[in-house]
Amino acid sequence: MLAKILSYGLTGITGYPVVIEIDINTGIPGYDVVGLADTAIKESKSRVRSAIKNSQYNYPINKIIINMAPADTKKEGSMYDLPIALGIMVAEDIIPNKFLKDYIVLGELSLNGEIRKINGILPMLIDAKQAGYSKFIIPKENAMEASFIDNIDVYAVENLREVVDFLKGEKVIEKNDNKTFESALKEHTFNHDFAYVKGQASAKRAMEIAAAGGHNILLIGPPGAGKTMLAKCFPSILPNMTFEESLEVTKIHSVAGILDAKKGIVVERPFRSPHHTATLIALTGGGMKAKPGEISLAHNGVLFLDELPEYARNTIETLRQPMEDGYITVARNALTVQYPANFIMVASMNPCPCGYYGSTTQQCKCSESQIHKYLTKISGPIMDRIDLHVEVDSINYEDLTHYDLEEASFEIKKRVNKAREIQLERFKDRQIYSNAKMNEKEFKKFCSLDKECSDLLEVAFKKFNLSARAYNRILKVARTIADLDGKENIEKQHIYEAIQYRTLDKKYTV
Repeated sequence: MLAKILSYGLTGITGYPVVIEIDINTGIPGYDVVGLADTAIKESKSRVRSAIKNSQYNYPINKIIINMAPADTKKEGSMYDLPIALGIMVAEDIIPNKFLKDYIVLGELSLNGEIRKINGILPMLIDAKQAGYSKFIIPKENAMEASFIDNIDVYAVENLREVVDFLKGEKVIEKNDNKTFESALKEHTFNHDFAYVKGQASAKRAMEIAAAGGHNILLIGPPGAGKTMLAKCFPSILPNMTFEESLEVTKIHSVAGILDAKKGIVVERPFRSPHHTATLIALTGGGMKAKPGEISLAHNGVLFLDELPEYARNTIETLRQPMEDGYITVARNALTVQYPANFIMVASMNPCPCGYYGSTTQQCKCSESQIHKYLTKISGPIMDRIDLHVEVDSINYEDLTHYDLEEASFEIKKRVNKAREIQLERFKDRQIYSNAKMNEKEFKKFCSLDKECSDLLEVAFKKFNLSARAYNRILKVARTIADLDGKENIEKQHIYEAIQYRTLDKKYTV
């Protein structure tokens, strides 16, 4: 008898329907899977057989052929165990076929029939809903993740027998409860707060601007000046994610297998800090299954690169395209996947190998050739894509030893949130969440200048020999500073401040 079960697959973070056909006939007992199935699917034979038998059902001693359509698309993962098992039981008349025709079925089986959590459930359910499907049978452990999708019927199950009894009408399983994004938002206590960062007023101001407009920032200074601490405090002033941003992040983390199943959704902006020995693939994504890399896991959050020149130069250079476009395309053999990579890059570096070049408190001991070799690891194009360049000098003793707390992150975040609200209203119909991501159309509309500001920027452009990209980024930063001031138009003082964050290009690149 022939049975058909509906399931879903993933290419990157995009889902597509998979029809699983099971045909059981007389002949030499066997278990063949066709339709470009990977090893994990072919190994389902042992898991499915043991799960059916240990759930007290008969496993057919016949020729079993399983086809996974579309046959020209590679299928991966153990998520097809449950639909294959149910298909076999439909073909054996244990379950009436009519009860399963409207369901999308997903789940991995253990040998005793328990249904285990799978990765990537959220993007599959979202795309299946958009394709017109509304009923789903999924693992119990994925229930929280699925609860944030409205207008679908989700039945979360724990074992194979429970599913069979439900489909036969012998057991009632309540639909999964829906949860709101607001219910998932909780007050989060950060381990780092700007209140405990002594001094560094100019660096804090620059980080406030970066958080308000989504701008990339580079901290340059001697060791021990507080660059890493400033970067670790940065997430505490970032604005809360919108629901749309949260879903995008959750999709990626779900596919990568790092999503907290108890929370079901990511409500805090990611903070990824890969070590400088991280490989190119670890940063950009790839491998045999073209999984997302660190820059995609940092989507809508922060990518912190500590000691930037210590990273391999070719690794740093791969950041060019995603920093500009907000996504990365991972191509591996016959598989090409596009992942979002819209992150704020926070980088830190010493100005030379010893760390004290340009310091007002210590003498640099490096030769010109050593400084040259060190700085050439960071190219001009990368520096050009970083909006804010900030020098962080050593803290004096008086600032370090006073006991009064500095301005808390909570107070800074209020101003950041107010500026972001202005931007969200400005770009409400454009799928843009910050000034840094404005394209040419928005740029010309919202960054117009009067003659005084235009003349000032012209002088800076010629004096510092700026590129067209640097010109655009100065205006975007000025737009953010104006938003922080609550000004509708960019004014002269906003241009002045934005320019001062771009004067290090020539000093620290060779």
